Amino acid sequence: MRNLLLILFMIPLLANCQSEKNALSKYAANVGDIAFNEDTDRSNFKRCLSDDFTFQYYNDLKGFQYKGEKIEIERKLAALNLQDDRNENGYITIRFIVNCEGKTGMFRVQQMNENYQKFAFDKKFGDQLLKFTENLDGWIPKEYEGRKLDYYQYLTFKIENGKVSEILP
Repeated sequence: MRNLLLILFMIPLLANCQSEKNALSKYAANVGDIAFNEDTDRSNFKRCLSDDFTFQYYNDLKGFQYKGEKIEIERKLAALNLQDDRNENGYITIRFIVNCEGKTGMFRVQQMNENYQKFAFDKKFGDQLLKFTENLDGWIPKEYEGRKLDYYQYLTFKIENGKVSEILP
């Protein structure tokens, strides 16, 4: 009788654990993972490794990997002379994946004001920064133990009085 009560008690616990496991599987493996979105992502962009494994840009000692380094990106941006007509302040962060061939894709944009609150800059201005980032073609693939890897990268554009005053990191 005691064993029967124990079994009856354990069944709901086991069923509950199983449903929790299924609920968790719909979430990304790591915070910040970018999942493919067929509505916004180019179908011809391919990761070289599994979709479940992407390095972060900071996973090696080499840091920022762009031909000509960050100064080259700043030079290219300055040549465009972009301006937000509303003279707003804040940040636009564009996050993306660089694959093992140095090609980029799966771009995600986040905008916030100078108080780090969700905010929307002029659409044209935001679109111009996104297009600028998408067109950067000097990304250098990361390597680990002689194997080229996909990795996450981001650029944060600090906006002061409607102009980019700094690019982070």
